[in-house]
Amino acid sequence: MEQSKFFKQILIWRYKYISEKNFVYFLAILIGLLSGLVSVLLKNITFGIQKVLKYGITISDNQLYFILPIIGLLLVYLFIKYVAKQDVGHSLSNVLYSISKKDGILSKKSMYYPLITAPLTVGFGGSVGLLGPAIASAASVSSNVSRWFHADRKIRSLLIGCAAAGAIASIFKSPIAAIIFAIEVFSLDLTFASLLPLLMASISSVLTSYFFLGDDVIFNFMVSDKFEIKDTLFFVVLGIGTGIASIYFSKIHFKITSLFSLLKSRRQKLIIGGLAIGVMLYFIPPLYGEGFGFINDLMAGDHIKALGKTPFDSYLDNIWVVILLLIGITIFKAIAMTTTLAAGGSGGIIIPTLVMGSALGNVVAKIINNIGFEFSVSESNFTLVGMAGLIAGVLHAPLTAIFLIAEITGGYQLFVPLMITVSMSFIITKNSLEYTIYNKELAEKGALLTQDKDKNVLTLMKLDNVIEKDFIQLHPEMTLGDMLMKGVSKSSRNLFPVTNEHGQFMGIILLDNIRSVMFDQSLYESTTVETFMHSPPDFIIYEKDDMKAVMEKFQSSKAWNLPVIKDNKYYGFVSKSKLLTAYRNELINFTS
Repeated sequence: MEQSKFFKQILIWRYKYISEKNFVYFLAILIGLLSGLVSVLLKNITFGIQKVLKYGITISDNQLYFILPIIGLLLVYLFIKYVAKQDVGHSLSNVLYSISKKDGILSKKSMYYPLITAPLTVGFGGSVGLLGPAIASAASVSSNVSRWFHADRKIRSLLIGCAAAGAIASIFKSPIAAIIFAIEVFSLDLTFASLLPLLMASISSVLTSYFFLGDDVIFNFMVSDKFEIKDTLFFVVLGIGTGIASIYFSKIHFKITSLFSLLKSRRQKLIIGGLAIGVMLYFIPPLYGEGFGFINDLMAGDHIKALGKTPFDSYLDNIWVVILLLIGITIFKAIAMTTTLAAGGSGGIIIPTLVMGSALGNVVAKIINNIGFEFSVSESNFTLVGMAGLIAGVLHAPLTAIFLIAEITGGYQLFVPLMITVSMSFIITKNSLEYTIYNKELAEKGALLTQDKDKNVLTLMKLDNVIEKDFIQLHPEMTLGDMLMKGVSKSSRNLFPVTNEHGQFMGIILLDNIRSVMFDQSLYESTTVETFMHSPPDFIIYEKDDMKAVMEKFQSSKAWNLPVIKDNKYYGFVSKSKLLTAYRNELINFTS
C-alpha cells in the first residue's frame, strides 16, 4: 500500500514538473537500459548452459549433437506444459500484433518466458537465434513500464520500437542499424519525435552492453580488402543468388510450419522434430546453435574449422567437396531453424539468416575463384555481403541489412557492393513474396502495419468503437400500428433493423419506406413489418471483416449505414459518418 502511494506521488510530481516530450525521452533511456540488461542476461544464461555442456560435446564426436537438441526441446516442452501453460508463440510476430491490435499491451509473463525457453533451445543446440526472444522480452518490459507510467497507446508503440532497437544495439553493438530496424520492421514514422527516443534507447542499450560485456563483439573481423569495380558483376550475381535463397528460406519455413501444424499433439511435434534436428546436426555440425562461430571462421578464411568434424573429413582437401558442404549448410540451415521452432523450440530467425547468407556468400566467392577463368575475389567480403543480401530478402529490410553488416564489421568501405547485392535481393524477393515470415500471418489477420499511413490507420482502428447499438429492433410479424407505437415513436433514428425471435437479422426498414402510410390508420392492423422491410445494400461480418473491408463495403454500396452480423445474429450498425469521424481522429493521432 505504501509503495502504491509513493508511486502515485511520483506520477503526480511528473505531471506537474515534467513535460510529455521530456518524459518520453526519459522513458526511452530507461527502456534502452532495460533492453540492454535483458539482452545481456539472455546471452549469459545461454552461454552458461553451453559452457556446462561444452566438455561433453568435446569428448563425444557428433553423438551429443544428435541428442542434446532433443533434450533442450523436451525441457521447453515440460516448461510450457506444466509452468507456462500457454504457447510461447513466434516472438516478433506477437510483438507486432500487440501494437496493431492490442494497443501495445503485452503480458508480464512475456518478460521472462523468453529468458527461459530461448536459452534452453539455443543452449542445447537448437538451430535458432536469440535476437527474436531478446526483442520479445524487451518489448514486454517496455509495454509494462509504459503502462505503469500511464503512457498512451502511441507512446507505448514508440517505446516498444525503442525496446527492439535497444535489443539489437546491445547484441550487435550497432546503434544505427538498430534504429533503422525499428523504423523498417515496426513501420515507425521517421520524424524527429520518433527518431530522438530511438537514438536515446539505442545509445543507452549499447552502453549497457559495453558495461557488462566490455569490448567483446560478435564478429572479430575488420574489412581489409577494398571493393574493386571489376567485381561489380559478381556482386550482382550474389544479389540474384541471395534473392533466390531468400525466397527458398521463406517458402520452406511456411511449408514446414504447415506440415507440423497437421500434428495435433505437442508430443508428436517434439519427437518428430527432435529426431529430424538430431540427424541434420549429426551430419552437418555447423547447424548446431546460433552459428556465430561458423561465420567468424568463414570470414577468417578457415573453412575447415567452420565445417567442423563431419563424416566427409577425408575429402576436405577437394575444394568442390567444401563448396558442396557449404551449399548443404545453406539449404539445411533454413530447414533446421524452422524444424526447431515447429517442434516447440523458442528462438528467432534473424541470426540463422546471417548464417545462411554467410555460407552462400562464401560459396559464390569460392566458385568464382575456382571455376578456372583466373578470377579472384575476396571470400571474406562476399561472406559479409551475402549476409546482408539474405537479411534484405528475408526481412524486406534493405537499409537494416546494409547498416547492420557495415557496423558490426567496420565494413563501411563495402557500401557500394552492399547496396548492389541488397537492392538486387530485395527487388527479387519483394516481387515474388509480398509478405515476410514475420508479417504473413499478421496480413491474413488484417493486423499488419506498413509504411502506408492510410492502411495503418485502418489497421489500428477497432470495429467495436464504431458500432452503434441504439436501434430499436422490429419483428416481421409486427403490425404497422405496433411498429409506429413501439418503434418510430420511441426512436431518434430513421432506421430500424428487423430480426426474428432468435435475434437473426432479416432486413431493414427506413422511415422513408413508411412515410407515405404512417397516418393511414386503415393499414395499422392489416399491414405488417414484413411488407416494408428490405435487404440492406451489404453486410458487415464481425468475425471476418477488418476496417479496410468495412471501408470498401461503404464505398462500393454507397450506403450510409450497414448492419453488423455477429454469430449469425444482428449486432448493430456502422454509420459512414461515425466511421469517417473515427478515421479522421485516428489519423490526427497517428501523424501528430
